[in-house]
Amino acid sequence: MPPLIRPATGADLPLILEFIRDLAAYEKLSHEVTATVEKLRASLFPADARPAAECLLAFDGDAPAGFAIAFTNYSTFLAQPGLYLEDLFVKPAFRHRGIGKALILHLARLANQRGCGRFEWTVLDWNAPAIAFYESLGAERKTEWQICRLTGDALSRYA
Repeated sequence: MPPLIRPATGADLPLILEFIRDLAAYEKLSHEVTATVEKLRASLFPADARPAAECLLAFDGDAPAGFAIAFTNYSTFLAQPGLYLEDLFVKPAFRHRGIGKALILHLARLANQRGCGRFEWTVLDWNAPAIAFYESLGAERKTEWQICRLTGDALSRYA
């Protein structure tokens, strides 16, 4: 049976936070997680603003199996919006059942429906299973690009 994929709701916030923490542990980045249910509610389900991102949940039967969080970005070169996948995670017990692929394909369909010129994401250079998975779907790695980031004190000094 294919996985059930549905948009997350505010009632799913504890589950979303659990997935975020599981992903961070897998990526050896747990020390960077400052997300809380309250912060997620304010950014994903704000009462009076557009959400910063959208979350999809995947279920194997009734069991929560994985999630994806994506948001709209923009390409000046294409003069089109794009869809950026921030997080994709499938619990280890549910891997190799097509759940990650179903989440990616669901987002690719959304990108097409929304007129996006591209659908993109990053992957850690040591994550060989994810790299192989993404390449098996036809994803092209853009190895000549490097991520630059201002965060924490470096960002706040320009407030």
